Amino acid sequence: MHHVTILGTGKIGSAIAKFLYHSGDYAILVGDIDAQALEQLRASVPVNTFVIDATNEAALTEKLEGQDCVISACPYWVNPGIAHAAAKAGVSYFDLTEDVETTHAVRSIAETTPEGLVFAPQCGLAPGFIGILAHHLCRGFEKLDEVKMRVGALPQYPSNMLMYNLTWSTKGMINECCNPCEVIHNGRKIEAIPLEEVEHFSLDGVTYEAFNTSGGLGTLCETLAGQVRTLNYKTIRYPGHSYLMTFLTKELRLSDRRELLKEILEDAIPITQQDVVVIFCTVTGWRNGHLEQVSDIRKIYPLNLYGETWSSIQLTTSASLCAVVDLYLKGKITHSGFLKQEQISLDAFLDNRFGYYYSN
Repeated sequence: MHHVTILGTGKIGSAIAKFLYHSGDYAILVGDIDAQALEQLRASVPVNTFVIDATNEAALTEKLEGQDCVISACPYWVNPGIAHAAAKAGVSYFDLTEDVETTHAVRSIAETTPEGLVFAPQCGLAPGFIGILAHHLCRGFEKLDEVKMRVGALPQYPSNMLMYNLTWSTKGMINECCNPCEVIHNGRKIEAIPLEEVEHFSLDGVTYEAFNTSGGLGTLCETLAGQVRTLNYKTIRYPGHSYLMTFLTKELRLSDRRELLKEILEDAIPITQQDVVVIFCTVTGWRNGHLEQVSDIRKIYPLNLYGETWSSIQLTTSASLCAVVDLYLKGKITHSGFLKQEQISLDAFLDNRFGYYYSN
């Protein structure tokens, strides 16, 4: 039995707790600052819970002692402190952050931790699974040319001008639309401008747009440095979304007032469980002297699990993290220290009982 602490009881944290509990192999302890949220979780799954402020590093360190690992499903800005507590308690650490600076902070902490622990940020969909997939598609090429990664969590039935519903963290969505984007362009790592370089494509008769957003590449810029001419990540939306988000963030300068933008969006744009996750990755390079292209396209829809409907973003994000944790605790990830997502085998991921939900 593996002993795991989960911090955060939002949609993703609760899904992680349910996934791990129903596997039968985990003793789960869930912490949150909100006692009512913990009570609601216990009503649906019999896990042990505790009230804690995750920014209280000393209290958290004490609580983590004796655990195998800690999973943060908290907002990204809380994660460096949780990683510090994990290092002090001698437990491995996993999170879902898309924030670049948070990942750098976790990496710095990992460099000073004892041998045998793993620190794995970015274990969600993007960054996370998309990096595992892209790196896998790069295998077999003698020389790489382009790696293009596209991911979107979209409403199945868009009905507003943004052609969007809130499907995950509003603050995270704003963050990725406002922060600089790491890319490799003409063989050099540069920072691209978010919401720009809009492209259009069709899948299964549906037209989409994709544009620069921050964080989705994870650590691939570092891993593929010197090996590829073009590497970029773009978020998929329905046509017209980027125009309106550019108006809000740049024309109205709400990128400088992100809390206000969050309030506006959450007051006007409804949440939906009827979403679809679109994953589209293309790698171009030379093989046997010929320029070739390989692509991987996946669409993942909501499912009914354990008597309730899980949205596709809830399913994919929690399944990805659970797969990485499960592979690590089963000894199939032997890496120590800071773990890049692309160091995980795609075959092992998809063969895993949680990674299975990504299978076509």
